[in-house]
Amino acid sequence: MDEERMRVFLHSLEEDLPPWLAGLRRRAREAGIPVIRTEAESLLRFLIRVRRPASVLEVGTGVGYSALFMSEYMPENGRITTVENDGRRIPEAKRNFREAGRDGRITMLEGDAAELLPALDDSFDFVFMDAAKGQYLHFLPEVLRLLCPGGLLVSDNVLRGGDILESRYAVRRRDRTIHARMREYLYVLKHDPRLETLILPMGDGMTVSVRRHEDTGKREI
Repeated sequence: MDEERMRVFLHSLEEDLPPWLAGLRRRAREAGIPVIRTEAESLLRFLIRVRRPASVLEVGTGVGYSALFMSEYMPENGRITTVENDGRRIPEAKRNFREAGRDGRITMLEGDAAELLPALDDSFDFVFMDAAKGQYLHFLPEVLRLLCPGGLLVSDNVLRGGDILESRYAVRRRDRTIHARMREYLYVLKHDPRLETLILPMGDGMTVSVRRHEDTGKREI
């Protein structure tokens, strides 16, 4: 099977984005600013439409594209809390939220998620993890504390361009710590008794984890 041809074909089947959102994605990509891939969009759109979360936590805002994307498919009363530590991206994200008229539905927390997440006492139906890849494992305990039973955790870019398959000595020395942490993150997601996790080899790798109902052992996808 020609994987590239298949990818292009599947992309051609995706529904069109609203013009304002498509314009934001195009401008970001032209400027070399990373935004979620088409495969991630497809998965997020599907899960949000099916689960209809009232509250979403995003770890890693960037320029705000993924938060705005999710807000487009959430219920009208849905709210997003998004955390960003990169001072270069924060003003642009705020401007994008304001120009899209979504600044009333999206709350940005500025700073290190490792410091901000412990201060939150809300419960979230849905969490999207798309921050510094080497920090996923460190953020996970607080994310699970905030994720309600039956809630979904979606993590992006977990396969690291296929490097996750290699031994630590086959990747660049500067990438070995991230490589080890991501491998451990995937192991924890698959073996934590509070979670049921699916690893999807789409885009650059995504995981979907559901928080089990601990009192009954019930699992909801």
